[in-house]
Amino acid sequence: MSQTQERPAAKSTTRANALVSFLVHAEPGAASTHRVEVASRLARDHGARLIGLGAEAFEPILTVDPFFGYAAAEWVTLVQEQIATSLKNAETAFRRDAAGADVEWRSVEDNPARALANAARAADVIVMSPKGKGGRSRTADPADVVMTSGRPVLMVPDSATHLHGKVVVVAWKDTREARRAVADAMPFLVATEEVIVQAICDEAEVAEATQQVEDVVAALKRHGVKARSSVSTAPSGAVTMELERVAAANQADLIVAGAYGHNRTSEWAFGGVTDDLLHRPECFVLLSH
Repeated sequence: MSQTQERPAAKSTTRANALVSFLVHAEPGAASTHRVEVASRLARDHGARLIGLGAEAFEPILTVDPFFGYAAAEWVTLVQEQIATSLKNAETAFRRDAAGADVEWRSVEDNPARALANAARAADVIVMSPKGKGGRSRTADPADVVMTSGRPVLMVPDSATHLHGKVVVVAWKDTREARRAVADAMPFLVATEEVIVQAICDEAEVAEATQQVEDVVAALKRHGVKARSSVSTAPSGAVTMELERVAAANQADLIVAGAYGHNRTSEWAFGGVTDDLLHRPECFVLLSH
């Protein structure tokens, strides 16, 4: 079961380095209020469309008992009715929390993380918050979405209501994921007042890291980005703390970073920094894989 309510397409215009659509998962009630309100403000700030997605999964019971099969059929009908009601309530909550934005609503009976990854083809950025307590059938795990969607995921901290983006910290590591993150973040970077390309490494790696971040800064400046380089040292277990210290010291409310992980028995395993930024963000974090 799926439903899409389209608004008439706006007149096509070309805006270089523009964000024109955000995607956010909406649950019924107040569960997603903070996330949707933040996404709505972002959409209004960027003159972009906000796509709300209602998604809830139904897992059928498998049985070989004929008698139980009759009861199960009634149970399936009841659960499907409950999901339909839940998705309708999610739409009501989304339209309330996204008031004032150019919105579009979609709903589907599916795992929320998988539904977000599928719907990501229609969006530039997916707006998420740390995983809720409703389980995989009702809440989306940002770990699944960032690794499978092919789109940048913007993590919303509980403590923030508005992404100003005047100062942005790019967490630099010379990897494919970090390069992808810089490219994905370009619409934010060209609009900001200052970008700090920050490498955090061991003492022995400072010279090499300095050359790398200076290359990145030079490339960003050619795009008109006001960027500068910074290198600091920290033990491996304190990288997140150092990254957040740099952000706080420079009054940055957005960190841009690559997401590093691999699938292990159907669960994503992450390094410490990625795990912290996904599940315990202290400020807004834009993650790309």
